[in-house]
Amino acid sequence: MRHSKLIPEVNAGSMADIAFLLLIFFLVTATISSDEGINRLLPKECPPGTVCDSKISERNILRIIINNKDDIMIENKLVAISELKEITKTFLDNNGDGTCNYCNGTRVSNASDNPEKAVISLQNGRHTSYKQFIAVQNELSKAYYELRNTYSINVLKKPSDKLSKEELKQVKAAYPFILSEAETK
Repeated sequence: MRHSKLIPEVNAGSMADIAFLLLIFFLVTATISSDEGINRLLPKECPPGTVCDSKISERNILRIIINNKDDIMIENKLVAISELKEITKTFLDNNGDGTCNYCNGTRVSNASDNPEKAVISLQNGRHTSYKQFIAVQNELSKAYYELRNTYSINVLKKPSDKLSKEELKQVKAAYPFILSEAETK
């Protein structure tokens, strides 16, 4: 007769339950970072059968370049980030062609004809820091926000936070955010 040694077994029946509970615990308590981006509305595609390659006058383009050293240049002149908002507002609100009855510009010859025709061209180098790129985007957004807020107070006689949807569309149409982004060559 053979003697068999009895080997004690571990009851693993509740192991799956414990693993499942630990998984739920870590899923509930873990923080998942949510990345935030820049909220921009992309242009709509050109409808079939229409020509969408309209020429933009050089006067209506404000060229902003962020080089690989994070320097900001506007029309090939070095500027500080603190100057960017005012330069942008002056360019947009110029009223160069005299058709804008709500603009407060001085009609200088090297700025836009009208806010509806103005285009901001933003170029950045391959090694431009993300921090500087976002800082420039923030200054451009501030310029548009201030111009739109001034419009809503002066023309619509309301602060921008009290506008209806239709009035908000009107404000955005008065100062459309037209931004062209490209990498420098």
